[in-house]
Amino acid sequence: MVKFIMHGCNGAMGQVITRLAKEDSEAEIVAGIDIQDTMDNGYPVFTNIDDCDVPADVIVDFSVAKAVDAVVDYAVKRQIPLVLCTTGLSEAQLAHVAEASGKVAILRSANMSLGVNTVFKLAAIGAQVLAQAGYDIEIVEKHHNQKLDAPSGTALAIADAMNEVLNKEYVYKLDRSQERAKRGKKEIGIQAVRGGNIVGEHEVFFCGPDEVIEIKHTAYSKGIFGKGAISAAAFLKDKISGMYTMNDVIAG
Repeated sequence: MVKFIMHGCNGAMGQVITRLAKEDSEAEIVAGIDIQDTMDNGYPVFTNIDDCDVPADVIVDFSVAKAVDAVVDYAVKRQIPLVLCTTGLSEAQLAHVAEASGKVAILRSANMSLGVNTVFKLAAIGAQVLAQAGYDIEIVEKHHNQKLDAPSGTALAIADAMNEVLNKEYVYKLDRSQERAKRGKKEIGIQAVRGGNIVGEHEVFFCGPDEVIEIKHTAYSKGIFGKGAISAAAFLKDKISGMYTMNDVIAG
């Protein structure tokens, strides 16, 4: 049994995880933190993070970037491992998270889905083979019209996975409208689509002479991210300080 605090409990993902935890005999949300206490979640909700003194094994964060610094500091102060799922963090925030991981266990992932984490690996394998042969690499991601950050953290993580095996020689091209020029050979184009209630789609294109290879992941429900977050919480329980990823969860 893992008992966790849900940071961002009244947001869309917070409510998904609240529902999933109620159906999971091995997981329990013991408290929630949110700027609004407007729902009956079945557990106490604190609008000020520092007022939450409920004992817990782990904190799960699905909030917004501006709230991340506070939850990281809270995790260090209370010495409670943190599953950090919020994307769109600044370089300063990422440095803050890295520093905090020396004091408490933190699992950070741009995407909690098992399928997406498999895409990371497949994209890296594809890049290693096809980039060497001169294939162009493009990523297109699609999300609902309420998503705040663009490109998505997952799209950037896919690009990072490929760039890692390409000796970090590639640059990311997020906008082609500001210059009139041919595509560079060592760039990864990343385009964002926002509309309707698209849960999440990510496509990787390897474009070469006379052929295109595509890797695609489509999320039909936010439940895949919620289940992954609960699995991550169970994994992180009692872990020593350090930075962890979903690969660690998958590996067991």
